Amino acid sequence: MTKQLSFLPKIDRAATQEKLEGVLESVRIYRQLGMIRKEMKVLPSYEMREHGPTYTVGKPLEDVAIANLQQSEHEEWLELMSFRINQFLSRLGNSYAGKIQRDIINKRYLDEEAVCDYMVYNEIGMAERTYRRWKSRAFYNLAFALRLEVYETEGTGGNE
Repeated sequence: MTKQLSFLPKIDRAATQEKLEGVLESVRIYRQLGMIRKEMKVLPSYEMREHGPTYTVGKPLEDVAIANLQQSEHEEWLELMSFRINQFLSRLGNSYAGKIQRDIINKRYLDEEAVCDYMVYNEIGMAERTYRRWKSRAFYNLAFALRLEVYETEGTGGNE
């Protein structure tokens, strides 16, 4: 028998899950705390410094400005991801499936810090197996919506 050719690349499930969980964790922290700007020290340090002359001039104002600029770029990216996640969740609709997927993503990844899967499916009132099915469906829909899917290469294989 001949093997059917597939032109669609396979998705590396473990790498996609790891990448999406990292983004969701960053967005959750951003939503809870926001970004904290660096500030320049204005008080001198009264500690004894024992070292030889380095003949370098410190530029603390420039260093702080560059760090804040890089941080603001990261903040813009997090804000965009947060907006896209909200957009995805709102587009799930008010059907039964949409409500379940929205609840799973919100309760597991976006609301609180130390929430485990068993807490979520007990709160929703769902069996573990059903929960895992809905979670994987919602997870990969979100990964495609945010364009965070990772494809397998020839040398590596996923855990399927």
